[in-house]
Parts: sequence; structure tokens; C-alpha cells
Amino acid sequence: MRTLFVSALLLAAATGSAYADPDVAKGETVFKKCMACHAIGPDAKVKVGPPLNGIVGAKWAHFEGYAYSQDIKDGAAAGKVWDVATLNDYIENPKHLAPKGKMAFAGVKSESERADLIAFLAQFKPDGSK
Repeated sequence: MRTLFVSALLLAAATGSAYADPDVAKGETVFKKCMACHAIGPDAKVKVGPPLNGIVGAKWAHFEGYAYSQDIKDGAAAGKVWDVATLNDYIENPKHLAPKGKMAFAGVKSESERADLIAFLAQFKPDGSK
């Protein structure tokens, strides 16, 4: 069911050719840019940032016990969800959605790399399993 949901999200977000065939293996390589601050998988723990298990489709500020920035907490209070389009926007430039956020990352400028990264993240359930 989750795979169907993620596939539907990717299809709905497909506004350019970069989304046509996201590559999970390439997304794993792109994730190396995130690994200094984020973990993913069954043993993922809080680092500088929260674990990213189950991030695609999750509510903002969903990881219990992590001290999110006020921008992210406000988004959670407004009912925002990390859908594909929102993740794409955030990964491109985190300060666009959370200007006062804690994420000190310049972003991933390549549209195809963002699509690959989101496809990689989408395969992980909240418990870290695939």
C-alpha cells in the first residue's frame, strides 16, 4: 500500500522530465550529502537532525523527542505533510520553507538528484524497514 501511495505521489509531482524515472541507487549516493546530520534505516538515531525513516508522507515535526525549529513546529501545527512536492522544495533550499530553521544546508540544486533522493527516502517505512 505504501509503495502505491509513494508511486502516486511521485506521479502527481511529475512536472518535469527529471521525475520520469527516479533512480533509488543514485538517490542513495545523493543521501551521502545528508548523512552528516541525518540517519535512515532500522538503526537510525537522532544526529544533528532527526532520522528520516518514513519521511515521505509524514507530518512535519513527526519524530518524537527531536527539538524542531519553530518554523517546522508551526508547519506541523498547520497540518503540513512532507509530500513529494514539499520535500522537493525543502531539499532544493531548506530556507525557502523554513527561513529560521536549524538546517544549515545549501540544498540540492539538481532536480534529478532531488527526485532520486526522494525515491531513496520513500522506500523506508517509519520503523526503518524497506
